[in-house]
Amino acid sequence: MEQLELLELLNEMTIDEKIGQLVQLTPDFFSEGGEITGPMQKWNLESEKLYQIGSILGTHTSEQVYSIQQDYLKKSRLSIPLIFMADVIHGYETIFPIPLALAATFDEAIVEKMAELSAKEATEAGIHVTFSPMADYVKDARWGRVLESNGEDVTLSNALTKAYVKGYQGEDLSKDKNRLASCVKHFIGYGAAEGGRDYNTVDLSDIEIAQNYLPPFEAAIDAGAELVMTSFNTVHGIPSTANTSLIQKILRKQLNFKGVVISDWAAVVELIAHRVAEDKKEAALLAFSAGIDMDMMSDSYLSNLKEIINNKNKEKLDEAVLRILNLKNKLGLFEDPYRGLTKKEFDKNKNLRISACEIAEKCSVLLKNENILPLIKNQKVALIGPKAKSRDILGAWSWIGDKEEAVSLSDGLQKKDIELSVLGFQDGRELSDKNIKKAVRLAEGQDIVILAVGETSQETGEAASLTNINLTRNQEKLIMEVSKVNKNIVLVLFNGRPVELSSIECFVKGILVAWFPGTEGGHALANLLMGEANPQGKLPMSFPRAVGQLPYTYAHLSTGRPQNEENKNQKYISRYMDEETTPLYPFGFGLSYSDFELQDIKFSKKKFKGNESISIDVTVKNKNMNSGSTVIQLYSQDIVTTVARPVRELKKWIKIDLLGHDEKRISFSLTERDLRYVHPNLKSKVDSGKFNLYLGFDSLDAKIIGTVEYHESN
Repeated sequence: MEQLELLELLNEMTIDEKIGQLVQLTPDFFSEGGEITGPMQKWNLESEKLYQIGSILGTHTSEQVYSIQQDYLKKSRLSIPLIFMADVIHGYETIFPIPLALAATFDEAIVEKMAELSAKEATEAGIHVTFSPMADYVKDARWGRVLESNGEDVTLSNALTKAYVKGYQGEDLSKDKNRLASCVKHFIGYGAAEGGRDYNTVDLSDIEIAQNYLPPFEAAIDAGAELVMTSFNTVHGIPSTANTSLIQKILRKQLNFKGVVISDWAAVVELIAHRVAEDKKEAALLAFSAGIDMDMMSDSYLSNLKEIINNKNKEKLDEAVLRILNLKNKLGLFEDPYRGLTKKEFDKNKNLRISACEIAEKCSVLLKNENILPLIKNQKVALIGPKAKSRDILGAWSWIGDKEEAVSLSDGLQKKDIELSVLGFQDGRELSDKNIKKAVRLAEGQDIVILAVGETSQETGEAASLTNINLTRNQEKLIMEVSKVNKNIVLVLFNGRPVELSSIECFVKGILVAWFPGTEGGHALANLLMGEANPQGKLPMSFPRAVGQLPYTYAHLSTGRPQNEENKNQKYISRYMDEETTPLYPFGFGLSYSDFELQDIKFSKKKFKGNESISIDVTVKNKNMNSGSTVIQLYSQDIVTTVARPVRELKKWIKIDLLGHDEKRISFSLTERDLRYVHPNLKSKVDSGKFNLYLGFDSLDAKIIGTVEYHESN
């Protein structure tokens, strides 16, 4: 539909019809034949208003979408198609590893491929928009929603957020009906919730917002994200959903976002609970005035916006409606309201599960390996623990995924050439002292004991905040007791966040972080344990030594009294009295069955200016026979700055595959743009001066390789 036609359609609409376009409901408001449903009765919603709304979230099947759309178009006066949205976060029916696990790949191509495959499966079920990616910057593993994030580094998050959008949306939404429109979330600061408690208060400086929280959203918008979702939290004391400054000045003007702004679930009516609105009418006024185009699962707009509309904000209403109509037009819904759907069942893409397995192999992180992995054929192996036979490996937001179709670790290892004995428990609830004794008896005399432990899907994700992030439900006791009879323990950890492992790390010889690996997790993990695949994941979030270190990031600011080797035993420095300040396992860390080494590092020059660049060349060598993949990471430290800056910051990384005993020459390029940071005036620029550069395989391992100097052009 041409823009002129959209404007003509807008002019035909009544105020009620316009307001309806700004409302999103769940499918249970509809039933075939237009009967009054439970939710309609609760909201006192008349049938006429129901057939004016603009959007549905949370449908399950193509048949459901087809039926609702068909019924709606028959009864809607102007037959403006509904748009269907859903949480397609890490897969739809076929579940891929959680986003935090995907971030461990340090690989934009993998993330983009996952998003593309997820979009294909979701569009075949009638979905048009996904509430993904989550661009929140995170430093606190107590917050369950770190599961959905790209981790603690803003540069990595920028790259991966952009990859999600490209994978979901492709080149042209109107022509490619296998693609989804992307809604980036949560704008802004949600990951900084105080105490790691979900939905809690956020208090951030303008510099911190501009430096660490805005860039991933900017990357998503630059990649073409069609929607932005606001966050539940306050920023500068004002809830994001009512924050005019955030939405109008920063999102619309500074980031130049032209698409649809949608609230999170019931966030508009929750302005009352925030105590910034007296009732739904005031909540609607605050949100609408701030710039919320679509009210998700609240009747605040539907019941109150008409009273609010006057000559002053009638233009604002038209602008919001037009943005929604434009989105529907980009999706091609006016020409094809069903977007290629028919009433037939769609065949599943058989390659989806193959891809899910391959991607899961690349996400797992090997944290420890004292010559115990990979397993050897014909070894006697005991697989023990609450995750041994569990199919609860999909993680949060796998709401369409079927646990019964998931491959457990036991399923995967059964097909391998080892002598396997399995003792599983029902997600820890059966992990009593009696069953721990059974586990100890089974562990005796085994060549290897694999202890499969971790979190349940309910213990991580939204509304799953914790004060302690250690293993629970007697799992630590299981590890310690088994270690008394068998020292050859490999820990396979199923988790959606960094876990505190300090108390049990010394009792095991191997640790493999599986995360929530998705539908094909058991096959992927079995391949890794047997050496048929080589671990290559790198931690996107540091694993702390103790929960008291949180929030934590490797990129912490310099202090006036930093700890170093010379003063580490002094009192009046920035340290803990009862624990080291470094993490147990740092950002970027991950072992391999290969043995990589960096050699012959050379700079193209040490001084540069203006638009010039510096290249750093290095040879990467694989010193053993195992082909593998690793990530070489380049960090910088601005030596003298206008505002305090991190001790080091990731600037570039290169993922490289090497055959056994092979080597390859790679090159990093640094420009002035890579060294910029946000100044007190909130403008981003680089200061003339010196920069230390570090190169290595993780944020702590990276060694200083030299100092370069930048000067502005004269």
